[in-house]
Amino acid sequence: MQPNSPVLTIDGQPIVVPQVFAYLQSSGKLQGFVTEILRQHVIAQEFKTRQELTIDPFLVEQALVNFRVENKLTDPQEFQEWSAKNASAYAGFRNQTIYRLKIDKLKELVAKPKLQEHFIERKLILDRVVLSQIAVADRELAEELHSQILEKSDSFEQLAREHSVTEDRIANGMMGPLSRGRLKESLRAAIDSAQPGEIVGPIDMEKYYCLFRVEQFLPATLTGKIEEQLLNEIFDQWLSQKMQKMTVKLQEN
Repeated sequence: MQPNSPVLTIDGQPIVVPQVFAYLQSSGKLQGFVTEILRQHVIAQEFKTRQELTIDPFLVEQALVNFRVENKLTDPQEFQEWSAKNASAYAGFRNQTIYRLKIDKLKELVAKPKLQEHFIERKLILDRVVLSQIAVADRELAEELHSQILEKSDSFEQLAREHSVTEDRIANGMMGPLSRGRLKESLRAAIDSAQPGEIVGPIDMEKYYCLFRVEQFLPATLTGKIEEQLLNEIFDQWLSQKMQKMTVKLQEN
């Protein structure tokens, strides 16, 4: 494309390449635009050089069949009429399907061998624990509340509603699932040696002194969404390393 070739037209006015760069630079989005081009370039080069990325035509056809079912185009006559009107849309879907299948296969080749090691490295962050808390400004009050709970004179839930100063008091102090790796170290050490139902604290959480009840441990497993997340992380790291080795010169004029 020549510098003065229009990239698109707006209300009949051509927008040329230098204008595109100027607009992106003004909006602060030029770096992201260039990064995405680099990313797609690396992927395109891998598609060209890796013979293992050949896609089984059956998988493509199956995806196209699913597309027809989802769009209620199973009748041959209706599909033929729809295709005549939407040829570019259908061709685009087919190309996107092939691209997605190749990307999935490339991720398998690049990321799968490193998956177990990456999971171990990230497990502290991925493991979660469900906690409830009572947060107060005074340590002596926190200790007194702990004693009341142990003596069963008052329930944890009741004391959370009556005394806790954080918003979760309206839910009896329930904080929900939290990443173990993002907990304050002193809190993590305390809950790691506790059992579900056990109260730990008071723990100095900077602003408040807190009692925590361990509700449930949710250890991460290398399945489903976690596996997909980690594969994407490894793949993105691999792409970034490839991109960092490339020499890029922006031709604005």
